[in-house]
Amino acid sequence: MPKVLSIILGGGKGTRLYPLTKERSKPAVPFGGKHRIVDIPISNCINSNFKQIYLLTQFNSASLHMHITAAYNFDRFSQGFVEILAAEQTLEHSGWYEGTADAVRKNFIHFQTQKPTHYIILSGDQLYQMDLNAYLEYHMEHNAQITIATTAVNRADASGFGIMKINKERNITAFMEKPAADLDISDWIIPDESRTPGATQGKDYLASMGIYIFNAEVLEEALDNDYTDFGKEVIPQAIEKYKVFSYIYDGYWEDIGTIKSFYDATIDLAAITPKFNFYDEDKPIFTKPRNLPPSKTNHAQMTRCIASEGCVVTEACIIDSVIGIRSVIERNSSLEGVVCMGADFYETESQKKENLAKGIPNIGIGCNTHIKRSIIDKNARIGNNCSIGCRGPVPDGETAQYLVSDGIIVIKKNAIIPDNTLI
Repeated sequence: MPKVLSIILGGGKGTRLYPLTKERSKPAVPFGGKHRIVDIPISNCINSNFKQIYLLTQFNSASLHMHITAAYNFDRFSQGFVEILAAEQTLEHSGWYEGTADAVRKNFIHFQTQKPTHYIILSGDQLYQMDLNAYLEYHMEHNAQITIATTAVNRADASGFGIMKINKERNITAFMEKPAADLDISDWIIPDESRTPGATQGKDYLASMGIYIFNAEVLEEALDNDYTDFGKEVIPQAIEKYKVFSYIYDGYWEDIGTIKSFYDATIDLAAITPKFNFYDEDKPIFTKPRNLPPSKTNHAQMTRCIASEGCVVTEACIIDSVIGIRSVIERNSSLEGVVCMGADFYETESQKKENLAKGIPNIGIGCNTHIKRSIIDKNARIGNNCSIGCRGPVPDGETAQYLVSDGIIVIKKNAIIPDNTLI
């Protein structure tokens, strides 16, 4: 029986997701109303019965530690665990992780005690539901030493990915990092014998998903060097030396590492037929359990929305939005295309009186406030009679309370937006 260790790469500073990553690591960013991004790869592993999981991270890891500790507790008979390995100083290594490959290399001392036969390496900022058991079976059936999960893309999208060239047996013969848009790569088109239903005409190229299976001894040998990055260094060199195959994945997959991709993927969850399915009983997305009451709507109108536990929405109109835990939205307010991450706690009546005395809004969204195309981070205070994103496109930029990226307004965590504010 193979013994698989799952390694989830938590990423670096998460600068592309700033300011959502200002006070938390990228895997800890709230997603879908009640989850965190890290719940996606962890749930893929658990649903595939890969229950020995390491999460590698080094920046702003406190909230991630708290979430993992509260969410993932296996019974002692399963021998499962989710363990965070933050960068640490040892006699052999005294610095930070220098890249994805370097992070794995520096933790072999922890991995090897488990005596794995295979490693599966996953990214911490991707949205997908993959049967990792089928992936492993494919790897073993082909007697592969390394198997790379790939997805079919068109020529325009190919310029944003590492592209794989395969033969008719799906053996990877070459790798190219982000080919320029004007470069002729027609000889990299997927062979007809290797096409899957998702690799339709137009989607002629294979992009790496950043998900890898290695035989244990091959990974240790492939990292016996100074390479720091899997995509740019380890994989191109490995293709020349090892038996490397492509596992073509036809399902939905999205990199949610930027503000725009994160926003688009989150808003899509509220669609009538979302691309990512949170409602599959056989493949649940696990997260921290909370003892919160059901959400309450008082004469509210909600269309294509997700409302998480503990929300109170009063006489508001909400369209195409995702409302996070403990969100409070007051009278005559409207939200359209809004990702509201909610709050970490409810304010008491005495706290609300203190807010009034200080002249600051309560946590949540006040009365007669209208918001479009925005992300509202945790514990934000938005006052009465505000207008956010409702007066046409907003130029990119940053203030102390909010940032605009690709026209999407991000209200920062704990921000205070006073009454009558126009953004």
